Amino acid sequence: MRNLLLFAYLQALCCIFPVIIFTALALSKFVSIPYIPRYDFILLICVLGQVYMLVSKLETWDEFKVICLFHVIGLGLELYKVHMGSWAYPEEAISKIGGVPLYSGFMYASVASYICQSWRRMKLNMYNWPKPIWAVGISVLIYFNFFTHHFTYDIRWILKCLLLIIFWRTVVTFELREKTFKMPMIVAFVLIGFFIWIAENIVTFLGAWQYPNQAEAWSLVHIGKISSWFLLVIISVIIVASLKRVKHGTSLVE
Repeated sequence: MRNLLLFAYLQALCCIFPVIIFTALALSKFVSIPYIPRYDFILLICVLGQVYMLVSKLETWDEFKVICLFHVIGLGLELYKVHMGSWAYPEEAISKIGGVPLYSGFMYASVASYICQSWRRMKLNMYNWPKPIWAVGISVLIYFNFFTHHFTYDIRWILKCLLLIIFWRTVVTFELREKTFKMPMIVAFVLIGFFIWIAENIVTFLGAWQYPNQAEAWSLVHIGKISSWFLLVIISVIIVASLKRVKHGTSLVE
């Protein structure tokens, strides 16, 4: 029970930045903010939250650099998906580019923030990590499939089969009260994707963005989206793991 409570506490600390975004979404949905469009208000809160994370040292500068990379990756995906009609941001804002408000990049960055902080706070280690050519190669294929499946064959099931082969032997370990626990890496990917799907239902209810079937009234996000988040989480973890391997050698990823 003590380990479970400690695990929950550490997870809560790792989710501080996502909580800041949730708070901004909830506040701006139920309270009218004068003189500033809602999406711009959310962007302002996200920027202030990012500054707070750095000043308070809840986030390191190395983690901030990784998060900036996720801003770029996320905004690129958002611009394309909104253009293709996968989802929309219906409200007006000064900070919208191509129909995408700039605060959307922070939602991808919050996933990176969670991964980086979990890695540091829970002393994560990866064992039997695939060779860089396989790890980086599969992440590139996953990312491009998010774009190409709109006009060619969707290969996500092929990618999932490849992921099972590539990460079949990979395990992640974490520490609680000087005890080491381990979990298959694929299971960790699925669990994170599932909880992001739950968070997605909350933020779409709060109006963060809108799927076509939610235009008239909010409805549950299709359960198939867990698959998309599962794949996106894999890209995120591979990027973070690859950067850490470059900086620290094989001490964190083996």
